[in-house]
Amino acid sequence: MDRITMIRTVGLDFLTSNIENGEFSYAQVLERPLSGHFKLDIRFYDKESKTAVLIETKQRFKEEDKAQLFAYVALEREYNIADNIVAILANTSNDKIQVWQIAKGKEAELLSDKKLKTIAEYAEYFKPQNINDKSAVLENTAELNRKLHDNGIKEKIRSQFVGTCLLALKNGLTYKGNSTGSIIGGIKEILGKMIKDDSSDKATKIAILQTKVLEDHDVENLNPDNFVQLLDYIQEKIIPYINAATSEGHDILSYFFTTFNKYVAREDKNQAFTPNHIAHFMSKVARVCKTSHILDPTCGSGTFLVQAMTTALNQCETDKERTEIKKHQIYGIEKDPDVFGLSTTNMLIHGDGNSNIRCASCFDVKKWIEDSKADIVLMNPPYNASKSQVPESFAKKYGKATTDPSKGLYFVKYIADTVGKGRLVTLLPMSCAITTNGIIADFKEQLLDKHTLDAVFSFPAEMFYPGASAVACCMVFDLGRPHSEDKETFFGYFKDDGFEKRKGVGRVDIKNKWDEIEKEWLSLYDHRETKIGKSITKRVSADDEWCAEAYMETDYSNLCEGDFINTLRDYAAFLIQNEQEL
Repeated sequence: MDRITMIRTVGLDFLTSNIENGEFSYAQVLERPLSGHFKLDIRFYDKESKTAVLIETKQRFKEEDKAQLFAYVALEREYNIADNIVAILANTSNDKIQVWQIAKGKEAELLSDKKLKTIAEYAEYFKPQNINDKSAVLENTAELNRKLHDNGIKEKIRSQFVGTCLLALKNGLTYKGNSTGSIIGGIKEILGKMIKDDSSDKATKIAILQTKVLEDHDVENLNPDNFVQLLDYIQEKIIPYINAATSEGHDILSYFFTTFNKYVAREDKNQAFTPNHIAHFMSKVARVCKTSHILDPTCGSGTFLVQAMTTALNQCETDKERTEIKKHQIYGIEKDPDVFGLSTTNMLIHGDGNSNIRCASCFDVKKWIEDSKADIVLMNPPYNASKSQVPESFAKKYGKATTDPSKGLYFVKYIADTVGKGRLVTLLPMSCAITTNGIIADFKEQLLDKHTLDAVFSFPAEMFYPGASAVACCMVFDLGRPHSEDKETFFGYFKDDGFEKRKGVGRVDIKNKWDEIEKEWLSLYDHRETKIGKSITKRVSADDEWCAEAYMETDYSNLCEGDFINTLRDYAAFLIQNEQEL
């Protein structure tokens, strides 16, 4: 990397030099004679953050180079104007760098940075961050929900109300001593600025957040003192325990947000909001990376988009890379205006990424889907779509049925054919996997004519609790490649995710089992390993059942009464879900 590129990357406006060849002499600023190393190649300084970036250029790194660099660090400390120092060895023949962070009064810390960054990004390294405390968030979220109930905020709008309050507080909302009207006005102003000018359907997004939440009768009639107390609680009991700058913080933030989505789901038993941990697993299965273009054509509250975006951002080193992902690589579609508001709020809470979320039917924006260049699809389509939610040509095939007879497979086939490349990972009801006749079998055959069924995972029976009662599976398709007869599809019996039901909260990982369980699931799938009671590979066609239960060997040595009870519950849930068909 040449010097000019280094200077432009870190920031020309912050470059400081005091000798003719553009280097920086500590002898000159310290105003005393110096021997040895005192002429630094490149120095930057940001007065506002009191951050200095010191770069010494070399063709290869040797131990004496580090010693030379830290001689400059010592002189910078003597200069005594920088609280924070970033010291860098930069190779002029390639892009390799070594970076040390030296906060005032602390030892130098070698970082894993592999790319040069802006001085603003380096300044962020030294800002105090919130801690991550999932237990505190779990406890305080339940208490916040009780406070919302006591103040008459109905379940349907709690998620968006809390989300908009959280956004406003994190962006400087002034509220103490203000009337309810003034507080609402302040939130509206902040939201308007946050939704980017170039985002799709900006006016729609703002209108939904205003009319559905801030202009709701319950919110407008909140006692101002009670409103302030709610904001105080979020400010003091939620925000300090979530460091959104970290991947762990993103996970806790998602948990916080989706917890309130569960309360929304109680009002509509057909709403199946994807649990955060399942979305994380599916993102891993989809092989999301920082170059992926991700589409969720039925994005609901945005859980898949958040997880995919977080996974991709974790692989980035620069703000430029992160901005590219948020602006050009995340695409979502949601037809229901109320739920569309949830996805917009969710993405804003997680640091934007809302630019390419459309309020529309996925069937009405085919050209937009094609232009997205999506190569990864994550989706949880509606399982009981009405005739008004699908094209007329398919609605005619409903016959006497009032809801989608394909149980969501029509949505999957349409998107698979439209995208045509990459990988599609979808949640579907178990009936799609086990049905071998009728319209479902027809769609299975049509899918295999163009796409490969790579895997199917059987998921926990009560995964959507306390929302929809559907028993779900996850199907993984490699798009654009017909399913060959000798293809070995992987089937995972992934029914135990370690989560337990808790009243008022939903299913939670009380015993912290999930991380290890997810690792096992991913390992079994990645290695396509057959394990008794957990997984198997099998050649299948559209005429076969697509689930592990049909082919997997049972490990009888581990069976107990609880397994028998759980199986009966699974079957009962399946009967309830398919009541109209039996």
